Amino acid sequence: MLLKFFKNKSRMLMWALLGITGLSLAGVSPAEAADIDNATFVANNIWMMVSTFLVFIMHLGFATLEAGLTRSKNTVNILFKNVMIIAIGLLTYTLMGFNLMYPGDAWIAGKWLGFAGFGISSPEGAAGLIEYADGGYTYWTDFLFQGMFAATAATIVSGAVCERIKLHSFLIFSVIFVGLVYPWLGSWKWGAGWLDDKGFYDFAGSTLVHSVGGWGALASAILLGPRLGKYVKGNVNAIPGHSMPLATIGVFLLWLGWFGFNGGSVLSADPALTSYVLVTTCLAAAAGIVGAMIASEIFQKKPDLSMVLNGSLAGLVGITAGADVVSVIAAIIIGLIAGFIVVLSVIFIDSKLKIDDPVGAISVHLVCGIWGTLAVGIFSPDHSVGTQLLGVIAYGAVAFPAAFIIMGALKATIGIRVSEKEEYQGLDIGEHGMEAYDGFQIFTTT
Repeated sequence: MLLKFFKNKSRMLMWALLGITGLSLAGVSPAEAADIDNATFVANNIWMMVSTFLVFIMHLGFATLEAGLTRSKNTVNILFKNVMIIAIGLLTYTLMGFNLMYPGDAWIAGKWLGFAGFGISSPEGAAGLIEYADGGYTYWTDFLFQGMFAATAATIVSGAVCERIKLHSFLIFSVIFVGLVYPWLGSWKWGAGWLDDKGFYDFAGSTLVHSVGGWGALASAILLGPRLGKYVKGNVNAIPGHSMPLATIGVFLLWLGWFGFNGGSVLSADPALTSYVLVTTCLAAAAGIVGAMIASEIFQKKPDLSMVLNGSLAGLVGITAGADVVSVIAAIIIGLIAGFIVVLSVIFIDSKLKIDDPVGAISVHLVCGIWGTLAVGIFSPDHSVGTQLLGVIAYGAVAFPAAFIIMGALKATIGIRVSEKEEYQGLDIGEHGMEAYDGFQIFTTT
């Protein structure tokens, strides 16, 4: 109704809207502006910018969740890494990542690898306009929205390796993984690459973002090894986080950010489709909470808040691949199953595989990302499980070895693990020479 209202009113109302929002059609020539509906263009651009802001907030959510689920003596280190990840993601995406992910016609090796050149600039002749059938938005908005996704892959890895990784080793890994691996793999689908040609579907990144980051987390956690005191004489020792309130705040911030993560992936302000995507997203998250609570009651005998928090994230990750193409009932089922399996996965990875993942990042992002990707083929009549499985295998076959090679090379050269003394004392003091909570530092052997 809002768009219809604007379409039927005079240009005076149009310019009033522009004055209120502080936006303009700068960079779009009069001829191009005449070819599209001005009101739709402005509405799309505003929504995409709002979505960008929401995805940005997710980084605060990741930071507080990770800090809350780990020990107080490592809080500064965790916050520092999450701040640096944003800088690394945006700068590498500017330098090369954006043009690796969206090479246009500049494919180097079939549709497996393409690169449109270094740096970013408005496409020649487009004057900053990204054109879509429903009106489009600016090139700069498109870049910033996509750039916010880029850092997420490294953020996922951060959670799995926290409390024992060297800061500079992690930052070097992030530069290479986010700057080269993530956008290259992203081009296979979102850049109109070979998987896109085969019909593989991933609406907002259950595989392209979350599973890619999850594969990186798995490889890194294996090479890094567990925290001191985690596995002793065959026993699995729990190492509780220091602040469940912080962790809970982080999850709510992430849920809020997912309104932009999935809602913005509609790539327009289409009122019907955007609203529908937000509904399926929220229902999957809610169902994920219920699924995790049930699994926690069954396998842990009492409801575990950390599991329930991860259950909501599991539901969000699970629905991200098909939020626009599955039914409401399917979204609930996807979220419910994701919430259930994330608990099983955390327990299995921790107690059976003996892989130390302090925040459950591998289970949430890799395991549930795979589930959500396959669920598109199960619940959407227009997509096949076989094609979805092909995509899952292809991404795993490259993302895991790539992360393993990068982290393995760092391990063999500059090292990736802090000393035992630094780990016992805490990375805040060892790596940064400061504390998150003044006077609260406790030297501990766990």
